[in-house]
Amino acid sequence: MKKLVISILFVMSVVFSFAQTGTGFYGKVVDSKTQKPLQNVIASIQNTNQTQFTDASGKFIFRDAPEGSQLLQIKSSGYKTQLITVDVEKGKMVDIGIVVFDEDITEEQQLSLITITENDLGDDNSGSESTSGLLQASRDAFQQAAAFNWGQARFRIRGLDNEYGTTMINGMVMNKIYDGRPQWSNWGGLNDATRNQEFTMGSAPSDYTFGGILGTQEINTRASIYRPGSRISFSGTNTNYSWRAMGTHASGMNKDGWAFVVSASRRWAQEGYFEGTDYSANSLFASVEKKFNDKHSLNFTSIFAQNSRGKNSPNTDEVTKLAGVKYNSYWGWQDGQKRNSRDKDVEEPINMLSHYWKITDKTTLNTNVSYQVGSIANSRLDYRNTAYGIDSNGNSSVLHDPTYYKNLPSYYTSLYENDPTLVPSSEYLPGGLGGLYIGNTPQNLAYASLARQTFLSNKQLDWNAMYQANLNNPTGESFFVLYEDRTDDKLWSANSIINSQVADNITVNGGVNFKKLKSHNYQYLSDLLGGDFFSDRDSFYTGNQSQSDLNNPNRIVGVGDTYGYNYNLLATTYDAFSQFKFTYNKVDFYLAQSYSHSEYQREGLYQNGLYESNSLGKSEKVKFDNFGFKGGLTYKITGRHFINFNGAYMTKAPSLRNAFPNARLNNNITNNLESENVSSADISYVIRTPKFKSRLTAYASKINNAIETSFFFAEGLLGDDNGDGGDAFVGETVSGISKKHIGGELGMEYNLTSTIKLTATAAYGEFTYDNNPNVQVNDDSQASATNTYPVVDFGKAKLKDYRLSGTPQQAASFGVEYRDPKFWWIGANANYLGNNYIDIAPVLRTERFGIDPLDVNGLTFTEATNERARQLLKQEKFDDITLVNLVGGKSWKVGNQTFGFFASVNNVFDKVYKTGGYEQARNSNYRELNQDVSSGTPSFAPKYFYGYGRTYFVNLYINF
Repeated sequence: MKKLVISILFVMSVVFSFAQTGTGFYGKVVDSKTQKPLQNVIASIQNTNQTQFTDASGKFIFRDAPEGSQLLQIKSSGYKTQLITVDVEKGKMVDIGIVVFDEDITEEQQLSLITITENDLGDDNSGSESTSGLLQASRDAFQQAAAFNWGQARFRIRGLDNEYGTTMINGMVMNKIYDGRPQWSNWGGLNDATRNQEFTMGSAPSDYTFGGILGTQEINTRASIYRPGSRISFSGTNTNYSWRAMGTHASGMNKDGWAFVVSASRRWAQEGYFEGTDYSANSLFASVEKKFNDKHSLNFTSIFAQNSRGKNSPNTDEVTKLAGVKYNSYWGWQDGQKRNSRDKDVEEPINMLSHYWKITDKTTLNTNVSYQVGSIANSRLDYRNTAYGIDSNGNSSVLHDPTYYKNLPSYYTSLYENDPTLVPSSEYLPGGLGGLYIGNTPQNLAYASLARQTFLSNKQLDWNAMYQANLNNPTGESFFVLYEDRTDDKLWSANSIINSQVADNITVNGGVNFKKLKSHNYQYLSDLLGGDFFSDRDSFYTGNQSQSDLNNPNRIVGVGDTYGYNYNLLATTYDAFSQFKFTYNKVDFYLAQSYSHSEYQREGLYQNGLYESNSLGKSEKVKFDNFGFKGGLTYKITGRHFINFNGAYMTKAPSLRNAFPNARLNNNITNNLESENVSSADISYVIRTPKFKSRLTAYASKINNAIETSFFFAEGLLGDDNGDGGDAFVGETVSGISKKHIGGELGMEYNLTSTIKLTATAAYGEFTYDNNPNVQVNDDSQASATNTYPVVDFGKAKLKDYRLSGTPQQAASFGVEYRDPKFWWIGANANYLGNNYIDIAPVLRTERFGIDPLDVNGLTFTEATNERARQLLKQEKFDDITLVNLVGGKSWKVGNQTFGFFASVNNVFDKVYKTGGYEQARNSNYRELNQDVSSGTPSFAPKYFYGYGRTYFVNLYINF
């Protein structure tokens, strides 16, 4: 026995001696409340590639650290990141002692971010417009301000749409092939389960993908990396939902090599911030890992997030002044309940199997296979062209839209007499109106007053009147129905990512990805609104042209039937990337390259009457081969001051959405369809010390050959071939667009004391169109057997130097935060946001704008002047705004449980502000626009979206 004890002591002394040899340091991380050791905490030496994870006893060790003063970063999800200065001496192992890790009680702020990212503006089945979701994992002062302080005003980092960023789950790209954007709702409400994230900014290197020029977000759902324990929370807010309940449990890895995580949440509201915006969402998450040995693990992740919400309408200034900022024309009363006609329903579960292979101590391979299936549905009303009916007050009205232009006072006060025999000749001279203003006649003023009273007394959808109109039809056919634009996707994905440290200072990353998509798009009849059936024909056309499917003419449809349009979009993509990162004493640099291949095809399931020969069956395949190159370096002035540079050039396949400009009706492919060319460069000066952190960045990005598509009804746009005055419902394709994004970013964070932190951030950008792109307009009414691509080339749109829309281009923030040692905190920030512009209509900036469609010789309007045209086409700039926000929280330790709450109040002073808007292109020529605007009460004024007023978020939670 004595020999055994001596042997054990000898072995322990050898091990202890070995642990203390080398040049470096070691320590231990414990929880500040429980004093228990923390496992899987990331310890990394800044400006090197040296990273360690704490073991089960909370310990970490670096045996080959660089000599001199080093900055050690300690971070883990749910805790406040720490920076510690360590002086490393050659041949010595320094014991830095116990690192006490404080809970990040501000994390509740980050877990509330989903209230921002789920508010997308679009009516189509695409992803969110906001880039705030990319920023949940970030700790950079600038990025935090962009997400939490400026996100409510729809601020976009560097003015970029989120299709230029990459969002991943376990290395699997989540951006949709359809439009290149992630669908945040696919994992909405699972904040606890998706908190393990890594983020890169701009084109900086990622270990998982080549990425874009906005940044990357990697969400890791491997069960073994979650901190063991349980959490229950309950929240209340007055944003897009009212209540949220969430529960999560993580087991940690047991002795048999199993780990699992489960999470569930529910969010709901009878009515959100805007009128009639109901909300209901249920989310489930499960992740199970089996560790077979030290080299192999399998993980299965399943995510189900069902989301249904009512949309709110964009409104003109006229409507907002009449009905208020919160007014929403999409809803109406039915049986004592508010019913929204424009619901968005998302249900696309994700199932993913991941294999983790530790080939050697320095090489790992992660392989994933996923299958995602489900649907996105956007509901709306369909109606016959006899859209008038008798409302509940006995008035004749357009029932499907209370804000239909003929229902509003401005219809009467913007009227002109345009009969040339009644118009004074002076109105056709330069500077005239081309018509006689009659909107101020007693008769029209009386009509306008009556329209105002009628609108105010019945400003919502009249469901009862629509039901009654259908029930009163003796044929049983519905005049009004509710339908859904449905997208049912089936997506198979697979990838493999390798990470290898081939030398002490060289790391290699690489990956291959494959996706195969079948996207079924169709019109689904969901409610006959009291009628017996609906006719599957377009009442705006006659004969064969009115038929959606010539193989089933005059088809009668009911609830659950497909009608109108029906087609598949097929896509296959694969890509590969490699990346080499080099680390030296004074300089780090990286080089990366990528290749991708994309194939798109449309398969028509209906033979449309307008496009008999090119709507049914498969289209030609469109194929794109794309390449990307990027590189960057970090120059270490000292261990705390360094300069970063990143540069990238890549080509990017057009989205599936833009490849087929009129996919609902035909197989036509966009003319001159080319890949985008994207280039970007940025340079940053970074200071990182335990008390002060800052980053100053200058950047420039250029996007060439972009394509945008839209649909609208235009008056006076085309030639008067059919006696219609050039009026038509058209599809617009703008191609060859160049966009320029230049600007700067500043973020500073200073710990004034151990309890007080100050932050200051600023963004300045100039985001503009950089050329005059080409505009083509598709007019279905011109389609025939000999004209299967009825496109009119409008030539160049003079867009150069117009501002890009959708984001403030200037922003600034100042904040102060107090953290008490007794685990409570409070903070406040003031934010300025400016230079936000309206989305302009390209077709109004073409030469056609000045041409009289009624003139047989195609001459311009005689009254038109360049000065007036410039006034009409001047881009609207929204008012600058200042928003003040308050945040705070408190946590308590009771036994083995932690109780806490978080609360925030945004827009404390209840400022009313516009977050976006767009010009209506209905008045598509000079005369019509000039008359409408000159009336002082334009009938087709721009429509706007508004931000939230004063809102709150309160969250109560318990961890155990």
